[in-house]
Formats: sequence, structure tokens, C-alpha cells
Amino acid sequence: MSRILTAVVVLPFLIASILISWLQPLFVALAAAAMVLGLYEFYLLARKKDMKPDIVAGYFGGAGLFTIFYFASPYSAPDRLDVQTIVFVILLLIIGTLVAATLRGAPYDKMITSSGATILGVLYVVLLGSHLVAVRTGFPHALSSDLLSFFFLILMGADIGAYYVGRAIGKHKLAPTISPGKTWEGLFGGVITALALAAVAHFWFFPELPLKWALPLAAVMIVLGVLGDLTESALKRGAGTKDAAKILPGHGGMLDRLDSLLFNAPLIYYFARFYFQS
Repeated sequence: MSRILTAVVVLPFLIASILISWLQPLFVALAAAAMVLGLYEFYLLARKKDMKPDIVAGYFGGAGLFTIFYFASPYSAPDRLDVQTIVFVILLLIIGTLVAATLRGAPYDKMITSSGATILGVLYVVLLGSHLVAVRTGFPHALSSDLLSFFFLILMGADIGAYYVGRAIGKHKLAPTISPGKTWEGLFGGVITALALAAVAHFWFFPELPLKWALPLAAVMIVLGVLGDLTESALKRGAGTKDAAKILPGHGGMLDRLDSLLFNAPLIYYFARFYFQS
């Protein structure tokens, strides 16, 4: 019940921020809040393994990357300046993290793992997740609304399909050592649901995306979503915990909600950038 109540409270704000043009700042704020919480949870997982990630350096680096993607322009040709700016921020993050770890002092035996956790958290949560912000702010409202509606419809719908099919007939474990609850039957149910919803999206609100692209895109999204889910499960298993946190009643932590989204955020952005700008 708590899982349903959480979704009922959060989803209307997310949907409104996607569909209503003047609520673009709300989507940006929701994305920023999700990444702040997700990065914090990542660092909590690292601390469970006695690492000491530098939270200040991580948030400064994350803010820099978030800002770059907020002002990204998909309609301009990709140039070296975009790449150089991102690389520059990442280099500053690496240098700042190493310097901070050095000045902080002992234990130096944790310096490599702690610095690595700081940097990985920013790349995993913010670098990947910020692509959704670029979709919302960089494309015209009508296109960004369709893209994000397609994105969340496919991933959330597939998640629901996989959950109920897995519970009903799931017998063959997908990755028992990482996530014992996932089954091949559930994965199949998720794929079928995603393909059906992709077709619905094409005929309902996104005719600009033909079925010959909508169906393969949905299939790739499900594969990446499963890989993202398993990756986050492996991180939790490595830290010896079931949920990344207990922030969202019935859903665990924010990372537990972002896992399938993060790997797919760059996919939807670059697909749109190259398909709709060609």
C-alpha cells in the first residue's frame, strides 16, 4: 500500500512537469532533487564498505555537470567545446577529490577507493541522469514532452509488467546471485509490455516516431533498464544492504527508482538528437 501511495503523490507532479510547458523548472527541480538524493545514497553505500567519499567535492562536480546539461543545445552541432567542458569539469572533480583526500590526511590506505567512489558516484548518478534534463530544456516543448512521456511510459510500464508476470508465473531466475526476485518470465512480460506501450505511444501521442523505430528503441530501453537494475542491485549486495535507503515508502531509496532510468537517459537524448535533427 505504501508503494502505491508514494506513486500517487509523486507521479502527478512528474507528469505535470513534463506536459505543461511553464512547469519546466519543476521538472528540473525534481531531477536535481532526485540526483542529490541518489548521489547521497551512493555515498552511503560506499561508507558501508569503510570508504570515505568526499561529499563536498562530489556535489560540486555534480553541480558543474548538471549545469552543463541544463544549458545544452541539441540543435547545435556537437562540437569540441561541449566535450572539452565536460572533460574539464571531470578533471577538476578528479583533481579536487585527490587533493581533498591528501589534505584530509589518514587513513591513506583508503585514499584510492574513497576517491574512486567519489568520482564514480558523480559519473553514475549525475552524468547519466543529467541527460534527461537536457531533453527537457534543450528540445522544443512539444518534442521534449513526447520524448519524456515515451521514456517514462515504457520504463514504468515495463517495470509493472515484469513485476506482475514474474509474481504470477516466474520460475526461472534471471540473476539469482545478484537479484533473486527477478525471473526470465518477468523479463519477457516486461518486454511484451514495453513493445505494446511503444505501439500505443505511436498511435496515441507520438506519431512522429514511426513504429520501425519505436519498437526497437523500446526493446533496447528494456535491456538497458534490466542492466541498470542489476548494476544497482550488485552495488547494494556489495554493500551488504537490501535497499539503498528508506527515503521512499514502499520503494526503498532514490537509487532504487533511478536504476533503470540512468542507463537509458543518454540513450533517449542521443537518439532524439540524431534522429530528430537529421
